[in-house]
Amino acid sequence: MSNINDPVFKCTATGDAMVTRRLPFEGEYDGFSEVRQFILKGDFRFGNLETTVHNFESYGGAQSGGSWLCSPPGVLKDMRKFGMNVLCTANNHALDYSYGGLLKTIEYLEKEDFIFTGTGRTLSDASRPVYLDTVSGRYALIGCTMTFNPECMAGEQTASLPGRPGVNGIRVTKKFRVPREELEHLKRIADSLSLNASADIIRAEGYLPQLKEGEQPFAQMMFEAADKAEVVSTINETDMKRITDAIAEARFMADYVVVAMHNHLIEGKIKEAVDKVSVEFSHKCIDAGADAIIGTGPHLLRPMEIYKGKPVFYCLGDFINQLETIRRAPDGMFAKQKLNGNERLDVLFNNRSANGTRGLSYSKVMFESVIPYWEVENGELRKLLLLPIEEHFSLPRSRNGWPRKDTQSNIIERFAEMSKPWGMDIKIENGVGVVQL
Repeated sequence: MSNINDPVFKCTATGDAMVTRRLPFEGEYDGFSEVRQFILKGDFRFGNLETTVHNFESYGGAQSGGSWLCSPPGVLKDMRKFGMNVLCTANNHALDYSYGGLLKTIEYLEKEDFIFTGTGRTLSDASRPVYLDTVSGRYALIGCTMTFNPECMAGEQTASLPGRPGVNGIRVTKKFRVPREELEHLKRIADSLSLNASADIIRAEGYLPQLKEGEQPFAQMMFEAADKAEVVSTINETDMKRITDAIAEARFMADYVVVAMHNHLIEGKIKEAVDKVSVEFSHKCIDAGADAIIGTGPHLLRPMEIYKGKPVFYCLGDFINQLETIRRAPDGMFAKQKLNGNERLDVLFNNRSANGTRGLSYSKVMFESVIPYWEVENGELRKLLLLPIEEHFSLPRSRNGWPRKDTQSNIIERFAEMSKPWGMDIKIENGVGVVQL
């Protein structure tokens, strides 16, 4: 039996909450209680809030994370009803309503006294660890995103100017390597179209770094000579150090350190495949002292692994999926569908989905996920359970999107199969996945 000097750390985690509606006013929906009770098994109960939260108190941003997401502030109370007590807000939708929308979201989170991280009024604010004190010990959370529009990156305060609101972004640089003869072919195409003329002028003036031997820009892409064709992604060293520094501080301040990683990067031609950058980042975080990695982003399940005894969930899929019940949309969302902005929302969504035949709202796999619960004792992972959930895919959009325990699909079997190459052995007991440790 554990004592106060030998705590058992208990964690639950949920995926993306693209929540745009309130929970039923009259009470619980079918399946709510079972999901809530499983989440409450943890002392640390994580959620990824993938929306802005305000009453349309800011204009739509020039760019978005896809849809322009905005939810009524009351959804924060609903997240608490599910049992969540700590949130990550770093994702590609954080500035859907520009800086004003982000600041309003922060205000409503603070008013609700919700512990959150990943966004902030400055880069230091966005990248700070936050702490949750429980009877089992003190937990720390660090949140970041690798998928974001450049202007969404938070900025640091200086002696003369305030910082810029935004996300704790992890910048990733891609270089495209091709054999030298193909590089020469690209150079001829670029020269014939003057693709690099502007950059060449700016580079000559000293505002861009000089090209290295074997490098060939091609509009916004950079190619370099190599023996074979491949894409090489590099994590920004400054951003990685900011994360490992935060882990070091959190390691000093807390008993258990979790890093939340939002990422839409794709490896190959299927969304389920884990990209090399996510693996590199997760391993570096654990090497630096993190105890668990929670991945979100692609809106469907990706594999998990246990690295050096620590759980890494590369993507938990969606916890709540309510993309088509936003209350308003800015002109940019209509313009993406070549509409003028005066149309009804049903016209907008039917146009985007080709009348319900494509998109995240019409793919059953996007409504399937797992909620992990794990226990750590004496520094060792002792238990890891997986509750399969589906978000009422069969119901109309007015009622779907809320999670319930799944008993019909093969979610655990599918998750076990994709995680098997990562060294995982997952069995099913009483409808719940059990990781064999």
